[in-house]
Amino acid sequence: MTWNKLGLVFCPNNNYEWMQSHAANPVAEHLENDIFRIYFSTRNKNNISSLGFVDIDIKYPSEVINISNTPILSPGELGTFDTDGVSLACITHNQGKKYLYYLGWNLCKSVPWNNSIGLATQTIGSNFERYSKGPIMGRDIHDPYTISYPWVMKDEDKWKMWYGTHLQWNRPEERESFLHALKYAESNDGIHWKKHTEIVLPIDSSKGEYAIAKPCVIKENDIYKMWYAHRGDKYRIGYAESKDGIQWTRKDSEVFINVSDSGWDSESIEYPFVFKHQKSKFMLYNGNEYGRTGFGLAVWKDQQW
Repeated sequence: MTWNKLGLVFCPNNNYEWMQSHAANPVAEHLENDIFRIYFSTRNKNNISSLGFVDIDIKYPSEVINISNTPILSPGELGTFDTDGVSLACITHNQGKKYLYYLGWNLCKSVPWNNSIGLATQTIGSNFERYSKGPIMGRDIHDPYTISYPWVMKDEDKWKMWYGTHLQWNRPEERESFLHALKYAESNDGIHWKKHTEIVLPIDSSKGEYAIAKPCVIKENDIYKMWYAHRGDKYRIGYAESKDGIQWTRKDSEVFINVSDSGWDSESIEYPFVFKHQKSKFMLYNGNEYGRTGFGLAVWKDQQW
């Protein structure tokens, strides 16, 4: 059993001023029939990120049908938590609205950056709008350094979030300039969150690992299943399972996808997004250089949901 790679789907090439390079953190939304909208983070010439999308027919994923000509979300006002860029995390639905969770970037002096989690919403026929000028989750006594990409799931009467947090910063000259693991939070409305203090998916420093990030979680037969990016020398995709969403067992040997021998995903693979269509399971993911080489698609046809 393995993921069958279908190849590179899209890589920006100076399409617009705001879409010069990168298609990172891909997230799929089903539109109709076999048509999907793939949202992603992209960058201008100054490496400032905005959010855009492409539409594809999943049966012919390399043939892009449509490309957004304006950003669906741009950097925030001067001085706000997302003034230096926005990066896509995930999208969920609530009472006829789309909830788009994203990272806001602030570039810093003593350390490279500080991230906070923002929210934008969209009703049918309208544009995405920020919920607020400030983040819905940021640094505090539980997460004193910076936090990263959340995965949000509405699970029965609770909203659940898995997100990344720095455990420490190190000096820039050190290869492992930070340590980063996953934590968990809950909410009644998807906006106001109560953090759990414990780490739910720790790094494995015995293997030279120093970061776990960008989780993607599904619930199947009462088992929570998570795909994520983990990094030692280069990023790879990992896999874990949990009965309660809090205590996780890593099963990286069962992820069944790795770098290619050559090409756009030959050095690293990261930022997985797993989703179902008809009787197949698909995975969007990034390759070399954190999305600079675009995103690709893989399929797992033999597993029934």
